[in-house]
Amino acid sequence: MPRHSRGFDTAAAHAHLLKVDRRLARWMRRIGPLAPDPRWRKSFDPVDALARAILYQQLSGKAAATIVGRVEAAINSTRFHCDTLGRIDDAALRACGVSGNKSLALRDLAAREARGEIPDLRRMSVMDNDAIIAALVPVRGIGRWTVEMMLMFRLGRPDVLPVDDLGIRKGAQSVDGLDAMPSPKELAAIGERWGPFRTYASLYLWKIADLDSPAKTPPRRSQD
Repeated sequence: MPRHSRGFDTAAAHAHLLKVDRRLARWMRRIGPLAPDPRWRKSFDPVDALARAILYQQLSGKAAATIVGRVEAAINSTRFHCDTLGRIDDAALRACGVSGNKSLALRDLAAREARGEIPDLRRMSVMDNDAIIAALVPVRGIGRWTVEMMLMFRLGRPDVLPVDDLGIRKGAQSVDGLDAMPSPKELAAIGERWGPFRTYASLYLWKIADLDSPAKTPPRRSQD
């Protein structure tokens, strides 16, 4: 089986996108090159990352960090996995500020890890994106978008396009000067031109969506 490295050549991705999409290229020149994410080189525990994603859902960063800190103190560990989560009961989780739905999600995650259903980094290195998504979305509280964020920012997979993400859809609307955001299906079709570096294109689309006037494309330059 081919092994997937973590991270990719952002210079190659930059050059490729400049060549295949002139509209996106104008924004890329305005924003400048995007550096590799340092998290691509840092080891992490997928179960711990998923548990934290569950705890952070639908909360501000500050509120979620407070709850995470309480749970860490209650289990006497900074790593969430089946053994440490087994140290705390549902009442104690509620006392930490964890909702009932999130408690159920954490229990499901821990049970699946104990059964060997959650791949570790070594296993993920020989799995393609779709296989990782298929392995993780059955976990209660974990959707496709959450797994796509892991693929992009932790595993550094080069060709991920989260078509349900509103920021990316808004960025694509700005790039192509559309009257409305493309649907997920339309965005998937648009994104074919960015492969095999759709992750890098997505990073630009988020930045484009955040600019002050996202509905307007930047003025053409002579080299275009």
